[in-house]
Amino acid sequence: MPPGLKRSLPFYAFKPWVKLGSPILLFEHLLKTYGNIACYRFLGTPIVFINDPEYIREILVTQATSFVKERTVRRMKLLLGEGLITSDDPIHMRQRKIAAPAFHRQRIAAYGDQIVACAAHQRESWRPYQQINIAAASMQLSLEIVARTLFNTEVTADIRSINDEVNTIMGLYNFIVSFPKIESFIHLPIPGIMKFRRSKARLDAVVDRLIREHREAAAHAESCEAEKTGGDLLSMLLASKYESDDPTTQQTGMSDEQVRDEVLTIFLAGYETVANGLAWTWYLLSQNPTVEAKLHAELGAVLGTGPAQRLPTLADYPALRYTEQVFAESMRLYPPAWAMGRMSTRPVTLGPYNIPSGAHFFFSQYIMGRDPQYFPDPLRFDPDRFTPENKAARAKFAYFPFGGGSRQCIGESFAWMEGVFSIATLAQRWRMTYLGSAPPEVQAKITLRPRDPLMMQIIPR
Repeated sequence: MPPGLKRSLPFYAFKPWVKLGSPILLFEHLLKTYGNIACYRFLGTPIVFINDPEYIREILVTQATSFVKERTVRRMKLLLGEGLITSDDPIHMRQRKIAAPAFHRQRIAAYGDQIVACAAHQRESWRPYQQINIAAASMQLSLEIVARTLFNTEVTADIRSINDEVNTIMGLYNFIVSFPKIESFIHLPIPGIMKFRRSKARLDAVVDRLIREHREAAAHAESCEAEKTGGDLLSMLLASKYESDDPTTQQTGMSDEQVRDEVLTIFLAGYETVANGLAWTWYLLSQNPTVEAKLHAELGAVLGTGPAQRLPTLADYPALRYTEQVFAESMRLYPPAWAMGRMSTRPVTLGPYNIPSGAHFFFSQYIMGRDPQYFPDPLRFDPDRFTPENKAARAKFAYFPFGGGSRQCIGESFAWMEGVFSIATLAQRWRMTYLGSAPPEVQAKITLRPRDPLMMQIIPR
């Protein structure tokens, strides 16, 4: 086994690097004390923390069949069911094939104008020197983008309420993860569980409405012999149940429950992660005027200035390279998906270490992105780390904001386009000044959020 803590983790409960809800402190301690691979135990389970790109490749790619999702992710099945994030094969591969057409390059290209339109609508709603919580504003924008592009639906009051329910569940995250055998108690009148159940029921009600409306629209189109409009993700998920000529596939198509799991998973993953990435980007730009000026120079060169200024289009996307680098560098310092985990289903070997079946493995995009081994002067905000030349010179799994291997995020290309077009559209009109008196603190839950409201003043350009 790798080097590490001699005793079970609870023995160190009063150490400053052990704090419920702050696993980053533990990971930082393990890296500093033991190096790129370290081991500890929790209630008898061996846990291995890894900060080595080659070992991460072994787990996600080379020996991927020896691993499944670990306990923390499996707990999220209480919320997401058997969706793409939580399910294991063969369910995962089947669902991924069904959802994949919605994320093909040509389909994502068609989303570009809608992304820009949503961002333009938000920028027009702002007023000079207005003070806003940019984290909340980014959530609102990303939620609208996902609703319109992936689910072809208007952003009604119940769609907006999704963010409120997600905030409630995020507040319960540590409780859900740490509650022993919570699955056995999920129907009992325990206050935290009851609060979770209410939010989950409200989320399910929103998704069920979307599914019902899409089914009714499809049935109406079929009865009227109208052209089908099933290019959005939800239509594809529903159509997968009855459009195959293979009787076996018809019988194993997606049930209503599976459709709901996938819709909820992609809705939450699709808006929560990009929104956090955007919020941190605006904070970092506010602290780095040289980078901000270079971003504005690119926007002027590509999209024009003054009366000649225009909104970005799909044709501009390849030219917005520095804008993409800004978003990439932001996700290095503040990765929305801040850690990943796997559990071994058989004994595995990593370098000189033999690790038994049932061990849990964790690796953190947050820790890796701030490690001077891979990113010199790591706290400096420098988008030029992501020029093609610098990216090619770096180990692949030194930077993996969307995971890797066969389970790499299916929506990665969509997320990049959403991030780039949102930044470009808003930064054409506005810049932002951070109003906090100290750097914001992170909150490492399902995603990496600011702990407190991220208040900004909107400054016209």
